[in-house]
Amino acid sequence: MSKYARSQQFSYPSRTWPSRMIEKAPCWCSVDLRDGNQALANPMNPEKKLTYFKYLVSMGFKEIEVSFPSASKDDYDFTRTIIEQGLIPDDTTIQVLTQARSHLIEKTFDAIRGCKRAIIHVYNSTSPAQREVVFRKDRKEIITIALDAVKQIREYAVKHDGKIILEYSPESFSQTEVEFASEICNRVVETWNPQRDEKVIINLPSTVEITTPSIFADQVEYMIDHFDKRDNIIVSVHTHNDRGCAIAAAEMAMQAGAERVEGTLFGNGERTGNADIVTIALNLYSQDIDPHININNIPEIRTMYEECTGMDIHKRHPYAGELVFTAFSGSHQDAINKGLAHYRNAKGHWNVPYLPIDPADIGRTYDAVIRINSQSGKGGASYIMETVYGFQIPKSMQQSFGKTVQKTADTLGRELNHQEVFECFNKDFLARPECFSIQSFSGENFDDGIETHGNVSIKAVICDYEKKVTISGNGNGPIDALVNALKEYGISCTVLSFHEHSISRGSDSCAAAYIAISALSDAVYFGAGVDTDITTASVKALGVAVAKMHLGT
Repeated sequence: MSKYARSQQFSYPSRTWPSRMIEKAPCWCSVDLRDGNQALANPMNPEKKLTYFKYLVSMGFKEIEVSFPSASKDDYDFTRTIIEQGLIPDDTTIQVLTQARSHLIEKTFDAIRGCKRAIIHVYNSTSPAQREVVFRKDRKEIITIALDAVKQIREYAVKHDGKIILEYSPESFSQTEVEFASEICNRVVETWNPQRDEKVIINLPSTVEITTPSIFADQVEYMIDHFDKRDNIIVSVHTHNDRGCAIAAAEMAMQAGAERVEGTLFGNGERTGNADIVTIALNLYSQDIDPHININNIPEIRTMYEECTGMDIHKRHPYAGELVFTAFSGSHQDAINKGLAHYRNAKGHWNVPYLPIDPADIGRTYDAVIRINSQSGKGGASYIMETVYGFQIPKSMQQSFGKTVQKTADTLGRELNHQEVFECFNKDFLARPECFSIQSFSGENFDDGIETHGNVSIKAVICDYEKKVTISGNGNGPIDALVNALKEYGISCTVLSFHEHSISRGSDSCAAAYIAISALSDAVYFGAGVDTDITTASVKALGVAVAKMHLGT
């Protein structure tokens, strides 16, 4: 006999959810302060819990499960604090959890006295394993436990000076036979007897995730189709991540008709955690659906979360992780670089390869989008040089630069920071090798700069292996004249390409020039120069290229 039995393979032939689209955000209920907090190795103290609560309010959460007040003094005291100090906004509803046990329900109502509006979330276990192994009760007895609790809550609700909303969860719903789950939920709603437009929240939890998200969606749609008083029910889901599918299960449940999602920031929770509300909300945002919570500053949310919980966000965590908007692969970097350039020029819809949303929309920057290691290509290094330092390296030069960067990263055995990328460029294309340099120059008829046409005369002092020589020549512009002067001296080369642009640095502006030359061997040599004067920058670039030709590099 095998050790494991297959989980229930429920299939709902009448399903329609696969053809539906999510059109709007659900009602969010944060369970960070209860479900999330109980899962921490060191639960939050009252001060941190209060900080967390206030931040959830600032994010726009309208329903927040704040405690299990009958389970601990800390939870009870926290509930009293936020009520007595008037910290619950009028448009925010707190939720408190209780088991379906009489003395716990009584304690729960004592904790919320004076609260204007609260959700009483009551639950009892319904799965075969819980019924047969833990509680040793049959279906009828399990239903009785739920109904007795609902009757007591209704009695206390009538006496409470404020609005009470009932939420019922058949614990381990995803492991419960759907016909029994449907029966007990319908009996709960019937017993509560909602009036007119009064709503009851039926929360369907995958307390332990044991099936694929598609099966969970089938279960949710079955429940919705078999509710007797559908108009009086808000369908909620509370998914766990034991199989790594809590987000997918919640999203498919929304397709199946769920209107409310319980979860936590970044998926904190018991074992492998709860559904991550931040990720689900940003998934909606990426599809042009307003998530109705404020998620435009992920770094700030992350900082609050880590400081309060003591938990770390994984570097690969969707949207919030350090590396999720980062590309090391050369082809990916090139595609992102081109995509960003196209978006800046064309605007329209966001359509940048490998970036599902604009990092700037959630408080992230472009600086870390492209990072450089030995796997990076020419596009990534060139992107850093342009966005950080303002150098628009010509395409013909990018491959040579990319090889230099890759070699450096491979030698160091690690990622290169921006300054190290710049040093690669400086060493190979800006710095003048000692073997050859153009130390000074002067000329006639090129006051208008490098684009001058017609006869131009130039005189330059070069240093060729410590030998200083004055050369002169004529040509169609300063560079052409200087190339001719070098040829007369005995250094022959052909200019293959030339590019220049301005670099703005605050109130100062300078010019960058790039040149590619070849010799008789057909090898190509690149040089770059920077100066406040474009002609001087161009001469510097030519000097570097000629020096590299001298060295054969």
